[in-house]
Amino acid sequence: MAATTHHHLSHASSLPKTLNHPLKQNPFSQLPVLSLRASKNLFRRQSLSLRAVLSQNPAKTLNATFQHCFTKSPDGFLYCEDTKVQDIMEKVEKRPFYLYSKPQITRNVEAYKEALEGLKNSIIGYAIKANNNLKILQHLRKLGCGAVLVSGNELKLALHAGFDPTKCIFNGNGKILEDLILAAQEGVFVNVDSEFDLENIVTAAKVAGRKVNVLLRINPDVDPQVHPYVATGNKNSKFGIRNEKLQWFLDAVKAHPNELKLVGAHCHLGSTITKVDIFRDAAVLMVNYIDEIRAQGFEVDYLNIGGGLGIDYYHSGAVLPTPRDLIDTVRELVLSRNLNLVIEPGRSLIANTCCLVNRVTGVKTNGTKNFIVIDGSMAELIRPSLYDAYQHIELVSPTPPDAEVSTFDVVGPVCESADFLGKERELPTPAKGTGLVVHDAGAYCMSMASTYNLKMRPPEYWVEEDGSVTRIRHGETFEDHIRFFEGL
Repeated sequence: MAATTHHHLSHASSLPKTLNHPLKQNPFSQLPVLSLRASKNLFRRQSLSLRAVLSQNPAKTLNATFQHCFTKSPDGFLYCEDTKVQDIMEKVEKRPFYLYSKPQITRNVEAYKEALEGLKNSIIGYAIKANNNLKILQHLRKLGCGAVLVSGNELKLALHAGFDPTKCIFNGNGKILEDLILAAQEGVFVNVDSEFDLENIVTAAKVAGRKVNVLLRINPDVDPQVHPYVATGNKNSKFGIRNEKLQWFLDAVKAHPNELKLVGAHCHLGSTITKVDIFRDAAVLMVNYIDEIRAQGFEVDYLNIGGGLGIDYYHSGAVLPTPRDLIDTVRELVLSRNLNLVIEPGRSLIANTCCLVNRVTGVKTNGTKNFIVIDGSMAELIRPSLYDAYQHIELVSPTPPDAEVSTFDVVGPVCESADFLGKERELPTPAKGTGLVVHDAGAYCMSMASTYNLKMRPPEYWVEEDGSVTRIRHGETFEDHIRFFEGL
């Protein structure tokens, strides 16, 4: 498509956000102290000793001003990098669409690469579940990322995108044999999650005729203080093995020397984490396990710590941990054991690169509550409905000076009371057809989209480095739906 009108905009000159502050408390303002519970006294003593060493070099948080690739200019228009979003809306299909900044994706990856300098053979394992757009995956692969997979189709997609199989990690608590055979054939790392998972991996190795490099996914019983739906490392999680069963798994690996090679230990803590101490505490516990595993003759080289950094969904200017803050909490520990570090970012790589662009269908009131009704919905973006998640909302274009500022629920047309994108948002009253964006929609939005009410999944575009706009995914159509039934 033709390039949109270019407009040079200094991102540092963005206007402060004076409207649309949530009425509920920002969860970043008061965060409880996190706790770690090791199950054995020996590990407790070792952990305290290691933690004392690490505390001499605490992570330093940069007091950087909040930056975003989507900015409001003094003329009141929203820009993606230097390209006016209103101009993009006038050139593309008249339906909700996802809009990304390709340069912001690059900047996010570079921040992790810089943070990992000095740690040899480290892997940035992008969590494909966060966003599985093929063009985005190909870009991440070119930037040097590996891939973290939780299904056979994600593995196939990673291979199609050209990822190096030796930089891919197959996760999951319910991996099926067919997918494990493909993983064995391709030579990807596989994280062992349970007794039956290990048995299936052994079978897959025999079928493929190849030894599988495995890591043991140990549940560290760490409370990440996040929404329970995205917490994966506590004692009640369906993921991972309990530490008291570690010896059983070590014996099982020893019993299958032709099928399994134990190369590392893995844990996953959860998502939207805003305190990096949890990574340090988990790493301390995990290296204790690695010491125990090495003492039994295993050559363990990899420490795989999954779990993602949170982002400033509230656009409040909150100072959140950076990739360097994260890596610095475990750097000395990793170096002290001569380990290769594998991390699994998803949200922090892609969330803030994108927004969902919608159009206002109309404004209404039921007498006690005001509503902005848009063409987007929970079908395109379910996080607010599913998690009660906050995502920042603003208008694309300036409103008349006399436009009344009111408190609105921003809702879609889906036939569910749960169909909302934001509640109790202070916004200028928009005219019909006005553009409205839901920010930070790059992660767990399009990848969780549905066709509920036959709202077809939307197209996706990104702004290139030169300001041009490229479609990176076709929007689904009614004809696509009908094709599922042809010939039946």
